[in-house]
Amino acid sequence: MLEAVTLDQLRTFIAAADYGSFSEAGRRIGRAQSVVSQTLANLEGQLGVQLFDRSSRRPMLTAIGRELLADARQVANDMDRLKARAKGMAVGLEPELQIVVHVFLPISVLTQAVSSFQRHFPRTPLRLSVEGMGAVIEPVLAGQCSFGVRAPLFEDQPELTSEHVMTLPYLMVASPQHPLAQYREAIPTRELKKHIQLVLSDRSHHANPTDMGVLSPQTWRLSDLSAKYAFLKAGLGFGGMPLHAIASDIANGSLVALEFEETRANVSMSISAIYRTDMPPGPAGRWLLDELKKVAAMQHATPHQG
Repeated sequence: MLEAVTLDQLRTFIAAADYGSFSEAGRRIGRAQSVVSQTLANLEGQLGVQLFDRSSRRPMLTAIGRELLADARQVANDMDRLKARAKGMAVGLEPELQIVVHVFLPISVLTQAVSSFQRHFPRTPLRLSVEGMGAVIEPVLAGQCSFGVRAPLFEDQPELTSEHVMTLPYLMVASPQHPLAQYREAIPTRELKKHIQLVLSDRSHHANPTDMGVLSPQTWRLSDLSAKYAFLKAGLGFGGMPLHAIASDIANGSLVALEFEETRANVSMSISAIYRTDMPPGPAGRWLLDELKKVAAMQHATPHQG
């Protein structure tokens, strides 16, 4: 009987679980409550398990139902992805490619990939935005960009598909004149709290619920990476920077890498591409995304962690 399970049944199951009632699920998907109830009863019969406990006024997912809900979502998402990709192939090349990238993406990777893109798609205009933190997500969710390239966020977006692009080393640094740079051994956490930390802020509606990498209660928040870089070199505070942006400064001594006693100062940051599952990149967008991965692998051969 499993072969007879339909996508419509799975979507009805997902709607009933998400909205907490058969009547509300019916309103959302345009079905009568009786049709929803019968569809779910048929699905339970075909699967041979009980998905909902109907003993109370509102149906509740059983333990088995909760387990199978994730599988149902995966099947539905895979079907959405299949249909969307087929549609993209049918309509051909995009009339314009619009993407948004995080400020941490190395400009050398972006430039080389875009140069190749121009040779392969000379008639496809490119519109590029550079943003910070959660601001990469917003135009992708709104359907304004084919894809985005972002740094890690704690907040998952279930409607987005993510693909790893590269891993970047990320260092905590300060000017050689800064008091923290005078330490010749690991810096105690209590000392960090005495100094201003320069933090890249997030102006978007998808900001992290917690401050990633914030180690001091004294913070100056900046929305621009170049301003943060200039403030670090001026000795106005300590803070984290992607290694590729400060490698020459570390080499010539104009910035000093810090080591902390109780917290890792040097970490690896995963950079990933994101796009709406129901709106995957078209042929030109897909090509550029793959080219970014290839160029990143050649320029930054840091293994993916995680």
